[in-house]
Amino acid sequence: MRHSRSLPFIVILVSAACLLTKVRAETFQLAPAATPSDNPLKGLVPYADANVDRFPHSLEFDYLKLSDLMVGRDTFDWQLLESRLDLIASRGCQAVFRIWIEYPNQPSGLPQFLQDDGVKVTMWTNTEEKPPTKNITPDYNDERLVVAMERFLQEFGRRYDGDRRLGFLTAGLLGAWGEWHSWPRDELFASKATQMRILEAYTRSFTKTPVLLRYPAGKGNTSYAANDNLPFGYHDDSFAWGTLDTGKPDDSWFYMSLLAAAGDKALNKWKKHPIGGEIRPEIWGQIFDARPKHKQAQDFSRCVQQTHATWLMDSGMFNRKPTEARIRRATLEVQRMGYDFYIRSARIDRMGAERTEVELEVLNNGVAPFYYDWPLELAALSANGRVLKTFPVDWKLTAIQPSVTPHRLKGSLLTKEIPEQSEKLALRVINPLSGGKSLKFANVDQDADVPGWLTLGKLPD
Repeated sequence: MRHSRSLPFIVILVSAACLLTKVRAETFQLAPAATPSDNPLKGLVPYADANVDRFPHSLEFDYLKLSDLMVGRDTFDWQLLESRLDLIASRGCQAVFRIWIEYPNQPSGLPQFLQDDGVKVTMWTNTEEKPPTKNITPDYNDERLVVAMERFLQEFGRRYDGDRRLGFLTAGLLGAWGEWHSWPRDELFASKATQMRILEAYTRSFTKTPVLLRYPAGKGNTSYAANDNLPFGYHDDSFAWGTLDTGKPDDSWFYMSLLAAAGDKALNKWKKHPIGGEIRPEIWGQIFDARPKHKQAQDFSRCVQQTHATWLMDSGMFNRKPTEARIRRATLEVQRMGYDFYIRSARIDRMGAERTEVELEVLNNGVAPFYYDWPLELAALSANGRVLKTFPVDWKLTAIQPSVTPHRLKGSLLTKEIPEQSEKLALRVINPLSGGKSLKFANVDQDADVPGWLTLGKLPD
C-alpha cells in the first residue's frame, strides 16, 4: 500500500521533468511558389558565345578540340580551357563541356604529334546532312590514338574532376561532334573494344564530376559497348524530335527506344546519374509554342517526364530574341526539369537549455534528383534580417528523390550557441562556385529576409 500511495507523486515529478525539458515547439506550414529558370545545374543551356542574356540560365555549353589541349604525348596546354571556364563562371554559371577530335566542316582535332606519327584519317562527304558536310575521321582503333586518349583523360581528370566551374561533362572524343557516331559511315566508328577503353578511362579519371554518354546500350547492343551498369548518365541530342518511342522500326534509334532496349539498369540511371541533351535544331524555338509547326516535334513535357531530363542545350531561346509567349512556356517547362525542392513544413523544438531540434518535410516536385551533395546550413536571423550565426548540417540533397511522399530532414543545434537576439531560423544551399547562383526553394519565403536564404519560421522563446 505504501508503494501505491507514492505513485501520484512520481507521476507529478515525471510530468514536471517533461515540461522543463521541452520548453516549446513550433510547426510552420510553408507556402509554395515557382522556382526561377536559372536555378543551378538545371534548365536550358546556351552556347557560351551565344546571346546569353536572352533567357535565364545557370549552365553554359562549350567545347574544344583535343589538339587545343594535348600538344604532345605527355604535354598539355590548359590555357584555352581555363579561359572558357573562367568566362562562364564570371556569369555565375557552371559549364557543360565536351572535347572533340572530329567536327564536320572544321579542321581536324587530331593532335599534331599523332598526325606526324601517321595515324590514318579518312576524308569524306556526308551527303545525308543538308547541306552536305566535309568530315575528317581518324582511325579511332589505332593503338597510338587510343593510348593518347587514355593519357589525356588521366590528366584531364587529375586536373578538373570536381572543379567547381564544371557542372557536367559529355564524354566526347569519339565520332562526329564527339557524339559517338560516324553516321552513315558506321564502319569508321570506334570498335566496342576501343569504346570500352575510353569508358574505363573516364571511370578512373572522373569520380566527382558527372559524365554523360550519347547512347544507352545493354549487353545485346551490336554497335555500342554495354554501359547500362557503368557510372554514366545519358544525353539525348535529338530531344523532342527523336525522344519518345513511336513503335516504328525506323525509329528504333530514338532515345526512349534505345533506353528500353538497354534494360532496367539503363531505364533507372536517372536516379543516380544525370540526363541531359540538346533540343533538335529543326524545332529550336518553336518547341515552346502552344502548337509547334514541325510535324516531327514531340510533346516537350512528355519528353521531360519520360527521360527525367535535368538540362538541355538550346539555341532557340538564345539565337533570336524569343517572344513573351515562348518565354512564359519555357519558364514553366524548365520548372518541371530536374529537381524542384519545396519545403512543406518546418518544425522547430526548443528542447530545454541543451538543444534545439529542427525537422523539415521536403518534396521534390521535379523529375530528377540533385546530383551533387552541396553543403547546406541553417542560420539564426535577427528581427531585421541579419544573419547572426550559421550552423552546418549533414543533410544530403542527393537523397531527395522525386516523390509525392515528403523526405524528412532532421537536425539538432546547441541551444546555447543560438544568439539571444535571434528571431528566425533560415536554410540555404551553398553553391561552391564563388559568385555562383543560389539554389532557390519553391517557397514564398525564399529570400524573404535574406537573399539566398529560405526563412523557415520563428525560433521558440
